[in-house]
Amino acid sequence: MRIEPVSMDDSERLVAEVSQALASGTPLAIRGGNSKAFLGRAVQGALLDTRSHRGVVSYDPTELVITARAGTPLAELNATLDAAGQMLPCEPPAFGGAATVGGMVAVGLAGPRRPWSGSVRDLVLGCRVITGHAKHLRFGGEVMKNVAGYDVSRLLAGSFGCLGLITEVSLKVLPKPRATACLSLELDADEALRELSAWRRAVLPVSAACHVDGRLHVRLEGGAGSVASALERIGGEQLEPCFWDDLREHRLAFFDDPRRLWRLSLPNASPLLDLPGATLLDWGGAQRWLKSDAPAATPRQIAHAAGGHATSFTPHPDAEPFTPLPPALLRFHRQLKQQLDPRGLFNPGRLYAGL
Repeated sequence: MRIEPVSMDDSERLVAEVSQALASGTPLAIRGGNSKAFLGRAVQGALLDTRSHRGVVSYDPTELVITARAGTPLAELNATLDAAGQMLPCEPPAFGGAATVGGMVAVGLAGPRRPWSGSVRDLVLGCRVITGHAKHLRFGGEVMKNVAGYDVSRLLAGSFGCLGLITEVSLKVLPKPRATACLSLELDADEALRELSAWRRAVLPVSAACHVDGRLHVRLEGGAGSVASALERIGGEQLEPCFWDDLREHRLAFFDDPRRLWRLSLPNASPLLDLPGATLLDWGGAQRWLKSDAPAATPRQIAHAAGGHATSFTPHPDAEPFTPLPPALLRFHRQLKQQLDPRGLFNPGRLYAGL
């Protein structure tokens, strides 16, 4: 028996809870599927659960846009797109299957295809959000121009719920590729980066590239002819497509290492770095996962020297999860928080102290 997706507009309840919190000065801890609670600083506040506000609001595959409420399970959204031969190109992780659309946008994590297809922020066309003034507003190019020069709908992507409560989001989607091939080659990390650089110059249809345990894993996507031609040039062994799902969801054996997990985001084509632990190269080398017992300052200093930054994916009482912001940028973040959430209601301190 086919189970119909659940659809429910619970926005009035959400606005009422924010209004009550505003009147009493009570901070709110926003929760969807709670699949990414390990990221960021702990939040103390009254629970505001978005999962009852769910369902696809509109979807016309010919327009390549889907609009869904924040509490919609990401798996449900993906199933709707899959039935129409379409997809979210940035491959956001679900981390156990509980992730929601609102949490996906708020955290802004993307999967292996991100360097070739864009980030979560790049997909956001518009949104509805409850502000710290308890106003339920709509933003986005399809509806109204944003005020004060801010593209509010995209500012919310990656804000970890600190700027407002997302209730609905419109996302750009794309057709699934006509042809896909996955392969694996035995190469050391230096050789892998050189090959990837050559393939980039040759404009091969690479859509994912990961190096781990002495092997370079590659996914090719595009027209049948271009994929076949790239396969002939690259060679290698066949790789099961589920490898990319396991990488995105942190199910590879690499992630079972009990040491602390760091993500280093680096400029494209960065050379190999001397990292203190086990490493996995993702995004063709622009994202490097590190398993290490080194002090928090060590990976941060290494990433900073290379022009990037490091984020801790393992909660730790003695270290901040995110790289501290320069004073000027921190001041801007605080000014933005003051404009959108002047009473500090939403997820206070999740990103940084005072935000």
